[in-house]
Amino acid sequence: MEVTLNGYYTLILATLVLLLGRFLVKKINFLNNFNIPEPVAGGLVAAIIVYVLNLFWGYSFNFQQELQTACMLMFFASIGLSADFGRLKAGGKPLLIFTFVVSAFIILQDIVGVSMASLLGLDPLLGLVTGSIALTGGHGTAGAWGITLEEQYNVVGATTLGIAVATYGLVAGGIVGGPVARRLINKLGIKPTPDNPNPSETEKLADTQSLYSTKHNEEDAYRDKEIFEKPDNIRLITASSAIESLALFAAALAFADLMTLMGEGTWFDLPTFVWALAGGVIIRNALTTVFDFQMFDRAIDVFGNASLSLFLAMALLSLKLWELTDLAGPVLIILLVQTLIMILFVYFITFKIMGKDYDAAVLSAGHCGFGMGATPTAIANMQAVTDRYLPSPKAFLIVPMVGAFFVDIVNATVLQIFVNLPFM
Repeated sequence: MEVTLNGYYTLILATLVLLLGRFLVKKINFLNNFNIPEPVAGGLVAAIIVYVLNLFWGYSFNFQQELQTACMLMFFASIGLSADFGRLKAGGKPLLIFTFVVSAFIILQDIVGVSMASLLGLDPLLGLVTGSIALTGGHGTAGAWGITLEEQYNVVGATTLGIAVATYGLVAGGIVGGPVARRLINKLGIKPTPDNPNPSETEKLADTQSLYSTKHNEEDAYRDKEIFEKPDNIRLITASSAIESLALFAAALAFADLMTLMGEGTWFDLPTFVWALAGGVIIRNALTTVFDFQMFDRAIDVFGNASLSLFLAMALLSLKLWELTDLAGPVLIILLVQTLIMILFVYFITFKIMGKDYDAAVLSAGHCGFGMGATPTAIANMQAVTDRYLPSPKAFLIVPMVGAFFVDIVNATVLQIFVNLPFM
């Protein structure tokens, strides 16, 4: 029996999934400790229920795709609208260097994914799903590219696989980040602060605190501009700021719709959500640079987080778990290799290029977090390290900016190049 639900019922079910996810995350320590998003926790339970209903009673459900697509586009538009390139100046040279390091890893991650998928007899496009689509990209990118791969490239199970891989990445990124950073810190000879009698280490702490005092004004400027790291934080917005922000979203989505139509059959034929992100970037930086317009980042943040949560809830309701049966073994092998590559890259490249010092070790923990999972995982990794050792304002200034939006811009560009390669 096939059941089709309109937008109202789809929205109701998505909201129930989010409420279930919130309950599960609060009650189950594992979900909370590894920063599993509420839509994912509730959505996976809902997907299992849908699977059981289909398996035993033959029910299948169709949810309104237009609402899901709109939420997806709003999420990517919010990333673009938050991507103020003027912040590159605030982060300075280390931010630029770290962005290049992360970009190099994204390319490596996709090369490994595609190569491993081909060796194991899978569609190379599924290698991208087990690469930067789901790992660096996270659940939002996994859902968006999954839909694109299924509709435009006939890759069966791409969305389901992407969500599963992104969930694995959250856990793996949270597990490996801390131990890798601690090993690097031990090589530097730095002890945990309660047992830290070495004068040179005390001087290092003083230097770090001095760095904090010189940069705290910059950090205060961005404290209210945290993008997606803490979606439950209260943001004070007004009706006028909400209306103006919605107008900016509408402009970004209109730009995406226009560019999608114009790009059909041409060299710039890109997925609509990529144009939504690009439109947000163009609008943001044009308004702030040319017209000195003050963006309402808090409103953009709220709408972006709400859109992402609803999109993930609806995407998970539509999962077909039975499509993963034949992929489980090969995908697990690829993910284990990707985890090893992440550890080696951070240990031998990220740490060395970022300065081979304490800040570089904390940055390495953060890179593990969003290189495998998401920005909240990166923040949690760094907090675990700095709580035990020394503060690192430099890392906490750089990682949120790179992990929250710069990495998505780079990832979208790299993925578009890969899907258009002749052997894909």
